[in-house]
Amino acid sequence: MSVPVFAIHCIDKPLQQDLRAATRPEHLAYLESAIAQVVVAGPLLDDEGSPIGSMLLMEFPDRKAAVAFAAEDPYAKVGLFASVAVTAWRQVFPR
Repeated sequence: MSVPVFAIHCIDKPLQQDLRAATRPEHLAYLESAIAQVVVAGPLLDDEGSPIGSMLLMEFPDRKAAVAFAAEDPYAKVGLFASVAVTAWRQVFPR
């Protein structure tokens, strides 16, 4: 049986590019600390290619663990996000 995968979808508060940039090293170090759980991760972008949020697909034993991980993200701890959604995810394609 495989480990469940969860999507962590985060949208930044408006006009927070400086806060995102200042916190990025700590955010990346936090993800590196859990790299074995990361399926794929990266920023969400606006039409000009500027970051407006984060999208993580990660393995966790359950949703509670995924929510706890999201809450401890340095971006979340400094109040960058306007919203965070954590949902179970299953790959269908490619097979």
